[in-house]
Amino acid sequence: MSIGKERLKHYLDIITGRLAKAEFSRGCLIGDFSLEAASQSEMLRTRLANIFIEWRAPFAVCIAQGQATGEIAATFAPEDLAEFLLSSWEGAILRMKVERDAEPLERFKSIVFATVFKEPSI
Repeated sequence: MSIGKERLKHYLDIITGRLAKAEFSRGCLIGDFSLEAASQSEMLRTRLANIFIEWRAPFAVCIAQGQATGEIAATFAPEDLAEFLLSSWEGAILRMKVERDAEPLERFKSIVFATVFKEPSI
């Protein structure tokens, strides 16, 4: 696995470990808050949307670096891939909380690194 992909995987592994320590009963605070409170206040919804945009930026930079070195296919814009990564990961966290198990997170990582972030075809 290349350096950019390794950085992404390492980050997701760290988060998985933290969630495991909480016995998979806690998820992402911003994700949980978005699910429960975004419809209650336009100001709150806007702030939550901006937080997700802020989170997307470092992932997009990492993906762009991987695309520049050829380790990640440039089929999609880095921002689009970062958005997909974060949205899919939040869904996996939601499932993890319901199942109280790491399997949704591990399945996400396995699939995303075998498909979306696989080595580009030459």
